Amino acid sequence: MYLYDTIDQLLVDQRVEQFRDQVRRRMAGALSEDEFKPLRLMNGLYLQLHAYMLRVAIPYGTLSSDQMRKLVHIAEVYDKGYGHFTTRQNIQFNWPKLEQTPDILAELAAVQMHALQTSGSCIRNVTADQYAGAAAGEVADPRIVAEAIRQWSTLHPEFTFLPRKFKIAVTGSARDRAAVRVHDIGIVIKRNDQGEIGYEIIVGGGLGRTPMIGVKLREFLPERYLLSYLEAVLRVYNQAGRRDNKYKARIKILVHETGGEAFTSLVEAEWEQIRDSAVELPVGEYARIAEFFAPPPFEILSGDDGDYARDRLMDRDFANWARTNVASHKQPGYAIVNITLKPEGGIPGDATSEQMDAVATLAEQFSFSEIRVTHEQNLVLPYVRQADLYAVWQTLKRNGLATPNLGLISDIIACPGMDYCGLATARSIPLAQDISKRFADLEQQHHIGELKLKISGCINACGHHHVGHIGILGVDKRGEEFYQITLGGSADEAPSIGKIVGPAVAYDKVVDAIETLTDTYLAIRAGDERFVDTVRRAGVDPFKEALYADH
Repeated sequence: MYLYDTIDQLLVDQRVEQFRDQVRRRMAGALSEDEFKPLRLMNGLYLQLHAYMLRVAIPYGTLSSDQMRKLVHIAEVYDKGYGHFTTRQNIQFNWPKLEQTPDILAELAAVQMHALQTSGSCIRNVTADQYAGAAAGEVADPRIVAEAIRQWSTLHPEFTFLPRKFKIAVTGSARDRAAVRVHDIGIVIKRNDQGEIGYEIIVGGGLGRTPMIGVKLREFLPERYLLSYLEAVLRVYNQAGRRDNKYKARIKILVHETGGEAFTSLVEAEWEQIRDSAVELPVGEYARIAEFFAPPPFEILSGDDGDYARDRLMDRDFANWARTNVASHKQPGYAIVNITLKPEGGIPGDATSEQMDAVATLAEQFSFSEIRVTHEQNLVLPYVRQADLYAVWQTLKRNGLATPNLGLISDIIACPGMDYCGLATARSIPLAQDISKRFADLEQQHHIGELKLKISGCINACGHHHVGHIGILGVDKRGEEFYQITLGGSADEAPSIGKIVGPAVAYDKVVDAIETLTDTYLAIRAGDERFVDTVRRAGVDPFKEALYADH
């Protein structure tokens, strides 16, 4: 894990004291809410329906056990005993008191954490593949690049007030687990025919009211030029992005209206002006950062999973969990453990302080004190010996964290919706809970197979519904909650935007509608075809006919 140097620490400490003074002035009436709003947003503090919400950055989704325990402490002392993990690999606290938020930021700074740039029209928390450094077939660890981008972008004076928020994601694998093609900038680490490291650069992806797949600007950008090229992209956007209409201010709109080739030309021209300037990592800095992400001290194991195989034979529940929630590791004898925060009837992404503490202890004992947060609102222990999997599972089970549903229909992404968010037009959480209860039967879930179901409570698409195999969007119709259903979306290396099936469905009809869709899929799928592949082959018409048969 990356450790702050004196500059990093000084920066976050100074920001805490600056915000402490801003809060003091707000509470004294010296700042109006309009004056305070941009200040609090740049420190991750939102005003939602019932209270303030603090969004804490977890850069590229990596946490230490000590940092997780600090989040436990904050949940218990300053909140209501839980945290909510988000699709930006962040954590949100929904009930902090305004006067206590500087103290929370000071607590975070003590363990090298912060809430900088988790809101506002700036470069947000940089995200990455949750299997970074552990996945087989990885070209390079994307966290090294993500950390370099974090340092470059934090409080960057030129990009502090962009036309709109800006999101960057990095992956080092051909298998895209970071959804890079639906980000403002997506980066894929590659190796060319000469064995050199470089980057595929994708720009202009995004969801919200105008969902788009990003445009490839560069097939292979040499490693040394990454920051200067990103700077060129941001400069073009900062100069040409719209500021008169927030709904058309994202870079995806600029890329779309300019055209991919023309936008690429603008970036290339800007890059020609700056690529040989100082806009690159200082000599030796990449190597310095990389040292923090060196592989942990693995034991030399044979890869013979005798104990693991025996445990699966002896305990069917463990075998079911291992089938879905354990992924292969590049190191022989080790495994990647996925912890789904989607229990039957639970709130997607929520974890109690007791559960977070249990994960911190497991990481300390079995995963070199390292935890990952995924953009699908789950957690990962990236370095677990296969021989320890049974013990890990037993602890997870005792803490309500052993739901064996990774990638299945009940592993739902959902935004907070109208239960918390002032922008939402419909509820997301109760709907996710109802769907998970309907599809609780594990055998049924496995029969359906991989199915990414995603729910958003408004058009801002915080639940990523556009790229769900089944996407659900809450809309308001004359004061009543209805839900628009889309099919065939995907955020992986073969991305697609889901297609609307038909008229929106009333709240009390949605769960039945989802069951109709899965039944239709099971009736028409070819062999072991995934849900999304069946939709791509057959189109939405068979699903539409089944869904609206009685209309």
